[in-house]
Amino acid sequence: MSSAPSDDVPNELRSTWPQRAWTLAGTAAILMSLFTTARLVAASGTVTTDSLAVALAAFAAYSLADLITGVYHWFIDNYGDASTPVFGAQIVAFHDHHVRPSTITRLEPCNNLHVVAGAVAVALPVVDAALLSAGGGSPAAAHAFACTFAACVMLSVQFHAWAHERPSRLPPGVEALQAAGVLVSRSQHAGHHRPPYNSNYCTVSGMWNWALDRYKVFEAVEKVVYLATGVPPRSWGMMKTAEHGG
Repeated sequence: MSSAPSDDVPNELRSTWPQRAWTLAGTAAILMSLFTTARLVAASGTVTTDSLAVALAAFAAYSLADLITGVYHWFIDNYGDASTPVFGAQIVAFHDHHVRPSTITRLEPCNNLHVVAGAVAVALPVVDAALLSAGGGSPAAAHAFACTFAACVMLSVQFHAWAHERPSRLPPGVEALQAAGVLVSRSQHAGHHRPPYNSNYCTVSGMWNWALDRYKVFEAVEKVVYLATGVPPRSWGMMKTAEHGG
């Protein structure tokens, strides 16, 4: 996780015990899912084949998680406000992050992770139980996919924070993973923090950013949404402001 905050960090940036509890619960759910995956592989009669299937499923989940974080990030950045049900607080937090991007590096990890960790703590055991109760048994690859997807989505919040952190403050190995493209890097994510904040949305590895931005996927979706609802994305207004030097 990110380095511990200094003593001058405001209380609102520190983790609370409920936040730590939810983060622990989410982590426990991921570890239990990982254990289930390993148990199914060990019990199978085709360990090599199942291990390959697990590896492929894990990579597919890792890739999908990067795409999903990008879509979610795009949505939160461009639509809704503080009064939006369910997402209102996150919309405000994301917009504040554009104004004060470095604040995320001062948050204690559980303050970062607890919302997504809570969702993982509730949803992942249900998914694993449903897979285990499926007729004919469930393949280890299915659990590997669910486990990896949940872990990547939950930890994407921390990967995002690390993309704002100075290299000297990163945990050992993180900078190397960023340089290798395994985790979203500081240099890649910096592109998102230039007005109108309409690119480089993905926050796991960033592997989807080049395709989404090069082929203007989000811009196309924004035009469809606008034609259907008359609601423009926030980035359009920011783009006009940037063009006029505002």
